[in-house]
Formats: sequence, structure tokens, C-alpha cells
Amino acid sequence: MCLAVPGKLLSVEEIGDNRLGVVDLGGSRRQVFLDFIPEAQVGEYVLVHAGFAISRLDEEEARETRELLERIGMLEAGVQAQVAQDSDEYDGAGVGSHSLRFCGGWPVQAMP
Repeated sequence: MCLAVPGKLLSVEEIGDNRLGVVDLGGSRRQVFLDFIPEAQVGEYVLVHAGFAISRLDEEEARETRELLERIGMLEAGVQAQVAQDSDEYDGAGVGSHSLRFCGGWPVQAMP
């Protein structure tokens, strides 16, 4: 099962015909496609599924969604990726915790 996970949009760039952004999810930064929501701006919260931002959220809705996913055991609380300190670069690779499975590059905890 895959989840859509909220994250904060940190940067946006055009690469060829695609609009891409870097999204922060609790310290894990991922590059995602923004083609489905071209109006998304840096600083906004987006819902990401399988590497694509699929909708925008306000900050409160993003926080509540993340807390709910953590509470029901679908998202590891406090997951931190190895990201260079004081850097806006995304980490590219996985999060590196054996308790996680990945869906579109996003860490989610497998259902028991």
C-alpha cells in the first residue's frame, strides 16, 4: 500500500518540460514532480504520492495529516535522513532505516 504524504516545498526549478521541487518531510528531502500542481510555490505544503505532488495543503492540514499517519503507525515519527547541515540539497537516496519501506521514495512504515 502506498500513501500520499504531506511535505513543505523548499525549492522549485524547471528541467526541460517538467517542473520539479524539493520537498521536506520531517528532515528527509525529496525531489518531486510539480506538474500536477503548477501553481505550487516555495513555502507551501503539498501532498506527495509516488514522487508527484498531487495537491496543496495549508500548514495545519499538513501537520494534522502527518500526526495522524504517525499515530496509526503508517509513518515513522521523527525519521531523519542524512542531509548536509545548512544545505538545501535533497538527500536523493532512501532514509536508511530497516523498519521502513518506500513508496515513491517516501519512507512509510509497513503495516503489520
